[in-house]
Amino acid sequence: MQDSFISPQTTVALALAAGIVAQSIARHLHIPGIVVLLVVGVLLGPDVAGVVVPELLGDGLLMLVGFAVAVILFEGGMNLQLARLRRESRAIRQLVTVGALVTLCGAALAAHLVMGWDWVPAILFGTLVIVTGPTVITPLLRRFRVEHQTATVLEAEGVLIDAVGAVVAVVALEVAMSPSGKELAIGVASVPLTLGVGTAIGAAGGWVLAWLLGRHGWIPEGLESVFTLAMALAIFQTSNAIMHESGIAAVTIAGIVVGNRHSLATREVHEFKEQLTVMFIGMLFVLLAADVRLAEVQALGWPGLITVALLMFVVRPLNVLVGTRGTDLTVQQKLFISAIGPRGIVAAAIASFFTAELERAGAQAGTELRAMVFLVIVVTVMAAGLSGGLLARVLGLARPGNNGWIIMGSNELARALAESLSNGGQAGVCVDTNPQACEKAEEDGRRVIYGNAMREGVLARAEVDTRAGAIALSPNTETNLLFMQRIREEAKVPRLLVAAGRERETGSRRMLERARAQLLFGAPEQLDLWSVHLRSGDARVERYMATEELRSDTGEFVLAGAPDGLLLPLTVASDSTVEPIAEDLHRIRRGQIVEIVIDQERAETAREWLANRWLRRLLPEDERDAATASA
Repeated sequence: MQDSFISPQTTVALALAAGIVAQSIARHLHIPGIVVLLVVGVLLGPDVAGVVVPELLGDGLLMLVGFAVAVILFEGGMNLQLARLRRESRAIRQLVTVGALVTLCGAALAAHLVMGWDWVPAILFGTLVIVTGPTVITPLLRRFRVEHQTATVLEAEGVLIDAVGAVVAVVALEVAMSPSGKELAIGVASVPLTLGVGTAIGAAGGWVLAWLLGRHGWIPEGLESVFTLAMALAIFQTSNAIMHESGIAAVTIAGIVVGNRHSLATREVHEFKEQLTVMFIGMLFVLLAADVRLAEVQALGWPGLITVALLMFVVRPLNVLVGTRGTDLTVQQKLFISAIGPRGIVAAAIASFFTAELERAGAQAGTELRAMVFLVIVVTVMAAGLSGGLLARVLGLARPGNNGWIIMGSNELARALAESLSNGGQAGVCVDTNPQACEKAEEDGRRVIYGNAMREGVLARAEVDTRAGAIALSPNTETNLLFMQRIREEAKVPRLLVAAGRERETGSRRMLERARAQLLFGAPEQLDLWSVHLRSGDARVERYMATEELRSDTGEFVLAGAPDGLLLPLTVASDSTVEPIAEDLHRIRRGQIVEIVIDQERAETAREWLANRWLRRLLPEDERDAATASA
């Protein structure tokens, strides 16, 4: 019965399902997903349950791994922003060149001296551990809340070093399989050539793809994501066909090009790629872990652990010391980068490829080499996951909390609130799925994230865990309340504010209390109507200063009682801070600045009502000059 159950189809299907389940468990436990994936792979593999048998896939395993790695690296490239890369270009360039050379030599020397390996397998091991793990580093950095400069260097190194390391490793294997002076010379020369060809093909293919995505209507709506997936795989395989093993470099560069063309279509692709990457990472780690035997890892013994320790505590710091020389990185940043060098999916994939090729050639070193790489992956990931957060705080590299606001919505009202917050030094980041509204927000100079604000990846890009608060400002009250519940589940955000319409006031109040959120603007409002007024110019934001202290002795909202539709209070600011106005505002101190949306058709009535509450209008420069002249 079991033999009939086990098949190539079952192996792939179970690996896919187990990969997603394992990552779900890891997120609930707040531990690196790779740890759970490796455990699940071993449990389902031939050593334990025997239901996931990668050997049954034959050469199909390597093809599957190649395509999956292409998608993962394309998505990794899309996450790299050129503006940030340029600022840290020297450190990144040195880490992926001379730093990689230090790792290769140091790891090879450690394997030769400690493991007692011959130089050929030792050098192959060195090429395999050049790469770090972008699929591991990026989630860890988000969890640790590392400041942007350090995070940029680590993320860029993780993505770009995969292309460099993969090419170097494959060339080294070819030289090892046909050892001669001529092959060595050809191999050394082919590394920059392969990377150059891959870069050229990736840049050209990425530009064409980005151009097509940017042409409105050329790619039918709804097909942008799958179109991009197909093109990315085509770029990968075409580059490989032109120059052996150049596809990884090509697909990485193509991802960078597409990711930096900020069209609305590329934002949709981004969200799709994130989901696809999660699926492929899970499947690959389960398959590759199932392909490793526990006995092979255990046979490495203490020499294996000592070699990994040397790689972490000697080779990696030397890599960073050389790779960051002459940069403006601080000692603390260099120490943190030295401590964070987890290996990931690319190292595992190439190690499995090496094993298959070496076994075909009759060499015995393949299984031991693969086992050693998996030991490096497990130890480096666990070390980074357990120590990285504490180290970031000790070194002062954790991003400060309570900074800026997430606003779900990019309609006119949301943009007005975001601008008011930004004027007071608190950035407002708009998140929306409406492409037209996002485009308008970008034109207004607002930072926008196109995507579903309920999704974890979107919230991570908005840096939800460092924000002073979250604001739900879509036209739909129920959606706003659901967003608050999602935020409450995702992170500890100090303040949650919800805009509510007037159609469901009683039910909304109960849901607000359940979500432990406050009512934005102090009362339910006609949200769509205010957005329309702002769009048409029938309403404008005006600034007022409190000439006396305003206090509500009854505990109600301090600006309650304004005639219906007359005004909409946005923010209250002092010299040190600015906050959105909500129902818990019971006092406005003398000298504080209040920004309010005023219905221009009844502007005089609104200004008179505010003046009676000791709020004096602050005129813009042009109006102030005109008033002075008339006086």
